[in-house]
Amino acid sequence: MKKKILVVEDEEGLRLLYKEELEAEGYEVITARNGKEAIEKLEVKPDLVILDIVMPVMNGMEALGRILGRDRKIPIILNTSYPGYQEDFMSWAADAYVTKSADLEELKRKVRELLERRKRG
Repeated sequence: MKKKILVVEDEEGLRLLYKEELEAEGYEVITARNGKEAIEKLEVKPDLVILDIVMPVMNGMEALGRILGRDRKIPIILNTSYPGYQEDFMSWAADAYVTKSADLEELKRKVRELLERRKRG
């Protein structure tokens, strides 16, 4: 059974890149363009969420709170170009914090780690 990952990213190029790279790793990838869309797509019961912070309509911090309000167990990776958000207490609610880079190795490693931990837990 493929693990489902919800990728929330407003930048189309990145959304497609993450989708492609994660599908190549064997995951099923669902995408959303902002926090509001992400909340609507929670019905597909993703196993993990990759969440951009700076987005229109509803930003990642607001979405993070709402997602956790629905499902406390779902692992969430905050993925952002702005390292300053790591100081934000709200970001501590996420399971991981990854600064965006062209190299997705760190992101993929975190995805594997968190899914592994969830399986054991």
